[in-house]
Amino acid sequence: MADFIGIRNVEKLKELGADYKELSGMEEDVLCNLLFPKTETTPVQALPDFVYLHGEMKKKGVTLQLLHEEYKRNNPDGYERTQFYHLYHNWIKKADPVMRFTHKAGEKTFIDFSGDKPSYQDPATGKSIDAELFVSVLGASSYLFARAVPDQTTVSFIDCTIRAFEFYGGCPECLIPDNLKAGVTHACYYDPEINRTLAAMAEHYHIAVIPTRTAKPKDKAKVENGVLQTQRRILAALRNRTFFSLTELNEAIAEETKRLNERPMAIINKSRYDLFTEIERPVLKPLPAERFVITSWKKAKVHIDYHVPVEKTYYSVPYPLIGESVDISYTDAVVEVYHKGKRVASHMRMHTPGAFVTENLHMPTEHRRYLEWTPARIKLWGQKIGPHTKTLMEEIMEHRTHPEHGFRSCLGIIRLAKTYSPERVESACKRALEIEAYNYRSVKSLLERNLENAPHAEHKNIVRLHANIRGNEYYREAHHD
Repeated sequence: MADFIGIRNVEKLKELGADYKELSGMEEDVLCNLLFPKTETTPVQALPDFVYLHGEMKKKGVTLQLLHEEYKRNNPDGYERTQFYHLYHNWIKKADPVMRFTHKAGEKTFIDFSGDKPSYQDPATGKSIDAELFVSVLGASSYLFARAVPDQTTVSFIDCTIRAFEFYGGCPECLIPDNLKAGVTHACYYDPEINRTLAAMAEHYHIAVIPTRTAKPKDKAKVENGVLQTQRRILAALRNRTFFSLTELNEAIAEETKRLNERPMAIINKSRYDLFTEIERPVLKPLPAERFVITSWKKAKVHIDYHVPVEKTYYSVPYPLIGESVDISYTDAVVEVYHKGKRVASHMRMHTPGAFVTENLHMPTEHRRYLEWTPARIKLWGQKIGPHTKTLMEEIMEHRTHPEHGFRSCLGIIRLAKTYSPERVESACKRALEIEAYNYRSVKSLLERNLENAPHAEHKNIVRLHANIRGNEYYREAHHD
């Protein structure tokens, strides 16, 4: 190749009529100019404004082809489409991780819980209590919302999602959760099933819920980066601070979230808040006039006492439904029970564990003799274990507002005879009567601790539960079977 170049240059010099003596006296740069004369300078092609392009790509309906056409109108000698695309995608690869994924403004909000957890200290005990950290990220601007909650239950999950919408001041078109148990009833690659409460919330805010696909990390890259930033910029910043309540912890999280959102990002030199105000907030859907009321759902089988449980409180249904399966919806204020799609009971919500909420119209009256389970039958079962067991069951039903309220405790004692011997249960019932502990938990505690035959002094820790006393008259008046 060197010989070829040399021969070619010699031929060129001959064409110029230069002799050897003249050439040998020339400076190197002069000789180069003679061999390779400078032509008219080729104009430098204008580079696209990549930050502008990326921002425009987040707007609805905008494509890279459209942006190239606009670029060529302003730069007729600029890059052709293939090279334009190539330059843009290379820039994207080098950009900040938050910028690598192009999501349309107002289209998606990604939500998840952080693996790393914040904590606060119980002021009474000094014990450290872990909290869950909810993170929400808007797709186009990466604008972030974070909040600490006690758990990952459906109620906490949906409450945080609603608070995120209120923080943004509007709703996206789609909500993209990971396959959380709080939001997804059945995780399926092709057709995941969201739970009833989340579906109702989505309908209220007119948004679609599209859970990420299992084993598809790219589906949740946006929120995973948001979680990572939350851990590095929020949890790490709070690591040496002590908080004494969840409220105090969330106030600090809100302050650090504001700092994170206002921090300029690499490459584009704009903050999440800047992007949010410029491209995302204007296209979010307005919030509905009323806040969604979180309604939880569960299924239950009606117990022989014609009550169903909701978080350890019991609510009545019409007694003919004993043994039937029902659907229960409940909020902080109301409990409603449905049988085959028809509402059969509605109660004001109580938050007292162990309490019974009974509607008189649900109770059996003159038809009680035809029921399978009656106070008389319960006592007959107790009599099979022993006389003290029967007497204790009578006291349990006597110390309830309605006899049926004691059915659960009585049946629990009967079942104890399957775990322990009937003789031990009878002794435990005798001792429970002596210490006036008229409840199932006391009998169970005596048996577990082998205290049914112990001296009285050793019964200090036995639960003595006395429910609302209704008096002898109620029990005697037309309630014997």
